Amino acid sequence: MKDVIEKIRKKKSHVAVIGLGYVGLPLAVAFAKAGFKVTGIDIDEKKIDSLKRRKSYILDVSSEVLAAVGARFHARSDYGGIPDYDALILCVPTPLNKTREPDISYVLQATEKIAGGLRKGQLIVLESTTYPGTTEEVVRPILERSGLRAEKDFFLAFSPERVDPGNKRYDTTAIPKIVGGVGPRSTETTCALYRHAVRTLVPVSSAKTAEMAKLLENTFRSVNIALVNEMTRMSRHLGVDMFEVIEAAKTKPFGFMPFYPGPGIGGHCLPIDPLYLSWKSRRHGFEAQMIELASKINAEMPPYVVERLGMLLNERGVTLKNASVLVLGVTYKKDIDDVRESPALEVLQHLAESGVRVSYSDPFVPRLRLNGRVFKSKTLSAKHVSSQHAVVILTDHTKFDYGTVSDRARLILDTRNVMRRYVKKKENIFYL
Repeated sequence: MKDVIEKIRKKKSHVAVIGLGYVGLPLAVAFAKAGFKVTGIDIDEKKIDSLKRRKSYILDVSSEVLAAVGARFHARSDYGGIPDYDALILCVPTPLNKTREPDISYVLQATEKIAGGLRKGQLIVLESTTYPGTTEEVVRPILERSGLRAEKDFFLAFSPERVDPGNKRYDTTAIPKIVGGVGPRSTETTCALYRHAVRTLVPVSSAKTAEMAKLLENTFRSVNIALVNEMTRMSRHLGVDMFEVIEAAKTKPFGFMPFYPGPGIGGHCLPIDPLYLSWKSRRHGFEAQMIELASKINAEMPPYVVERLGMLLNERGVTLKNASVLVLGVTYKKDIDDVRESPALEVLQHLAESGVRVSYSDPFVPRLRLNGRVFKSKTLSAKHVSSQHAVVILTDHTKFDYGTVSDRARLILDTRNVMRRYVKKKENIFYL
């Protein structure tokens, strides 16, 4: 073990990052910038071709940074040379399947590949969000089929990704890193490696603790967003502006944290991670009622947006079926190009199914394929805005010209409370 840590200390270790998406690529670049030789592995040939040309496909990693790390970073689409890597970090997707149960097939495939070439002294770290027990109960047995034993012959840990795409203040290196090994030697070895790329480390007692911590973080957000979404709908019946309520409540210097309503939740974490935990709890005979209810409430928001729009149009003598509607923003949060699990997609789909002549504008998403139909982003021109019966703001990108929207739109449904930052009260602007 001392030899392994000494090799890491001298930055002589060869690091492999498996999965080069929003998590893996920034991490691979961080290790390369720290001075390590890094190989990135991804089965998507388009990504590999782009990286070989030093062209980034992720906003958080510029092409200039890729060029700067130079030969320290190499990308490939196959798993050849597993024994050559001293550390292998799994950053592969962990989605839900059609029955809303965990799909860890990508983790299994990557682990099988590693097991086929596993040698003594290697470190394997799982970063992909998953249910508590995955590292110990699933990954470890597969790796130990090689005849090698964790903590004795190789090291194994879970260190959850905490990436926040588009966050300029907290990049991969600035976000504290939780590390939980399957034993103390694995935790120590993992910390020795990550210490070079991340400023703050948070070692915990086990891999399962680290897995649970990640799920707690996102379940906390999901539940609180669901609470404020439900209170927003309640406030509509009571004639109260929920955004004003939140602004008043957050002046309390203790015991309150503001969360804001919106058209739903999206991204690679919030709609998915809490359901990993509720699935695991059911297998142990416990029903996670709050998690399930929060998921249900948040899932109801996209159809609620369409219902609210329909009511506003009806008040003006226009039915959804006969309406032209422009949607602003289709990503799940502002100023990024990520549409994974974006509630805007569901709103678009509901509008299209209702017969609406729907178009969208998003500076980060030039084209969008939705249920076999291809949409192209519209330029946010005064002419197009004026021609629509309504404009629905689903993502508050800073690049949008909200002044033009305010001046030219006949009706605005703002689900992000962004218009209040640009204009005072106007009769054509409505909120959730």
